[in-house]
Amino acid sequence: MSSRPVAHWIFAHPQADSFNARLFREGVDALSRDYEVVTSDLYRQGFDPVLAARDLGDPLGRPGSVVDLMGEAFAEGRLPDDVVEEQRKLGAADLVVLQFPLWWYGPPAILKGWFDRVLTNGFAYGPNDPETGLPRRYGDGPLAGRRALVIVTAGEDDRSIGSRGISGDIDQLLFPVTHGTLWYTGIEPLDLHVVHDADGLDADDVDRETARMLARLDGVVDEAPSRPFRRLKDGDYRGTRALRADLLPGRIDLDIHRIG
Repeated sequence: MSSRPVAHWIFAHPQADSFNARLFREGVDALSRDYEVVTSDLYRQGFDPVLAARDLGDPLGRPGSVVDLMGEAFAEGRLPDDVVEEQRKLGAADLVVLQFPLWWYGPPAILKGWFDRVLTNGFAYGPNDPETGLPRRYGDGPLAGRRALVIVTAGEDDRSIGSRGISGDIDQLLFPVTHGTLWYTGIEPLDLHVVHDADGLDADDVDRETARMLARLDGVVDEAPSRPFRRLKDGDYRGTRALRADLLPGRIDLDIHRIG
């Protein structure tokens, strides 16, 4: 058995001849030099993003909280086969790559549905820590120890989707993915890799952006986030789910949840 680390590349774009597809193919090939790479090409494999009764265990249609029912289905080994396979790939990974185009200022529905169905109670989050009494979330939990690189293509330039842009800052637009999904389950997100003006790139631009992504991947095995998120268990939210009043007083922007 190989001793190399494992990467799980999750790709969400419907067109096999797209710029995104090129990034996916060349990225997987490049990453394979340092990792054993497994992939989830969600459109190609026909992943069903709709969380439905089948995800909640037997008997179908029984009452109860969706969170609790999915946790029971996970514990009892009753999740659908496609979810079990995705959990197997994610569970074995040291590095997670999420690649998608920015559609309506968020990921495509198929990827959001992948989050809904795959990141179940018991697998991606669970009970409180018996020592602290805190939920094992936001930097802690079953998926802690993994890192994630989010690769996103955006149709807008770095001004309109920047810190003062009319469309909002890309880091804050994707806060629900990086903090509310990845970090919530314990996966540490690296700095975003953003391709701007993706709809207007000519052939030379495509080559340049592909090379830039490959250069990023070349060093990802040793990369750490430049501004990591705060962990719930470290005391910055002591006694509440809000940041302590003595830390960055008066600020309400999402960057207060980052260190530095």
